[in-house]
Amino acid sequence: MKRATTARSSILPGRGEALAGEIEADSDAAGGIEAEDRARANCYGLISRLFYAPADPNLLAEICSSGEAGEGDGGGLHAAWRGLQEACRSAYPAIVRQEYDTLFVGVGRAAVTPYLSGYAEPSGPDRYLVRLREQLAAWGLGRREGVFEVEDHLSGVSDVMRWLIQERRPLDQQREFFEVFVYRGAIPFCAAVHKTPSASFYKPVTAFAASFFELEKTALEMVDLA
Repeated sequence: MKRATTARSSILPGRGEALAGEIEADSDAAGGIEAEDRARANCYGLISRLFYAPADPNLLAEICSSGEAGEGDGGGLHAAWRGLQEACRSAYPAIVRQEYDTLFVGVGRAAVTPYLSGYAEPSGPDRYLVRLREQLAAWGLGRREGVFEVEDHLSGVSDVMRWLIQERRPLDQQREFFEVFVYRGAIPFCAAVHKTPSASFYKPVTAFAASFFELEKTALEMVDLA
């Protein structure tokens, strides 16, 4: 699968370093990692882009023309990727934008929130956000200047995972961040989109995201067994 073009990330490196949303697959950082990790980073980058803003014609075309994904995962991610490609082939950018706005922006209140704290910790979303900000600060990361999205946006935490991979951070760090700040909120978020009547294009988008997150969970759990 080729790297999909990413939007400007909502997360900002605190020490002037390049971060996930702006690291190109052919950069020095990306070029020094294994092919499997490069593919993982690209998937996180694509998920970040898909939920950061409506898919534009270039992104739709790039997904349609990309190769296969997840062929060795038993079929789950592969099937979800094919479903996403089919959805992109029949998608009209104006309709995708309207659906995105209805689902995630809304007038007054969005149909589904892309901020994960409420899914990960329904009884204490503020505690989740505080811990997330503390972890980002420890790595020298934070929101970009002038960006209004809060750090727990699915695109933001996906960008952090991409950064962790491309910076070749230890797998136990990747696993801990994924389990605490990504998986716990992302899976119920994807389920909420699937249950929303106004969702059409974003159902295969979230099916792809959920399949990838489940595969990541299985793979990162094996770190303890290595």
